[in-house]
Amino acid sequence: MADPRVRDQCVAEKASGRQMRYWWVNQNQTYHHEVQGGYLWSPKRNANGARNPFYESMREVAPGDLIFSFMDTRILAVGIAQSYCWESPKPLEFGTAGQNWENIGWKVKVSFTELANKVRPKDYIEILRPLLPEKYSPLQPNGNGLQSVYLTEVPIGLAEVLVGLIGHEVVPLVAAASAVKPIAADDLDLWERRLERQLAEDATVPDTERQAIIRARIGQGLFKERVAKIETRCRVTGVENSVHLIASHCKPWRDATNEERLNGENGLLLTPSIDHLFDRGFIGFEDNGRLIISPVAHRPSLQRMGIDTTAAVNVGGFTSGQKQFLDFHRNAVLLQSVRS
Repeated sequence: MADPRVRDQCVAEKASGRQMRYWWVNQNQTYHHEVQGGYLWSPKRNANGARNPFYESMREVAPGDLIFSFMDTRILAVGIAQSYCWESPKPLEFGTAGQNWENIGWKVKVSFTELANKVRPKDYIEILRPLLPEKYSPLQPNGNGLQSVYLTEVPIGLAEVLVGLIGHEVVPLVAAASAVKPIAADDLDLWERRLERQLAEDATVPDTERQAIIRARIGQGLFKERVAKIETRCRVTGVENSVHLIASHCKPWRDATNEERLNGENGLLLTPSIDHLFDRGFIGFEDNGRLIISPVAHRPSLQRMGIDTTAAVNVGGFTSGQKQFLDFHRNAVLLQSVRS
């Protein structure tokens, strides 16, 4: 019943430095919106503010990963992730679905293929049960779905069997996934520009302050001057010439209050390429200065952009104020799941 081509694909990818991962998504409320729209979206946390391991999983999806889409007792579609995860407002088309969800969550672009053979896992639970993970399983031992699950990783052995059950129509998708070219997060800039326009029209903010806050979005102006009183060079590359540096927000401009957008301790001076990696969550920093590299980051690219991926890197300590903002970055921006 298992399809050995899944394992063969994983072996080939491991040899080339990339490991495909397999995911299971429960889409009872949002299946049609997400499959037709070509994406996954989840809140960052539960309505009570608690972490949800099935939302945290979104942070580790990478281009080329395969996703089994489950709704109403059956696997209805298989998707190929086209992008890394990014912060994104809740889709307007969700309407009343998820009324208690927070407005800012995680989004991943996915190319879905709806299946002709819509497998009902419960019919094969005797085969599947021994392959279910002990923690964060997509199914109950009796084969029923779990209402609490949104996105969870599927072990390779389970993925093999699911591909075998679905049959020939999914095999080309497994092969196609390895050739995916990553797509950029295409609505992040639009979201920030919308926020910028709202600020520009806000008469309650004095004009001088308004202009300073707007310039802070691109790491320039008053915000950069304030950061430069704390930071003197790029923490990663060592570049000191201010012309080549951007004041990068630890708590992103899009998430910050106006006061936080201009707070010098909410910033690091970084070269443009390092700023991009930091802002998009491919890298982060521990309070002690240790550089964190996201598990989904493309390490050859990081190496070419000036980051040593072959050894531990420490960029030096931070102020107490910077540590507070870096904590936000690790918890709400860095593409690395935090699970109990």
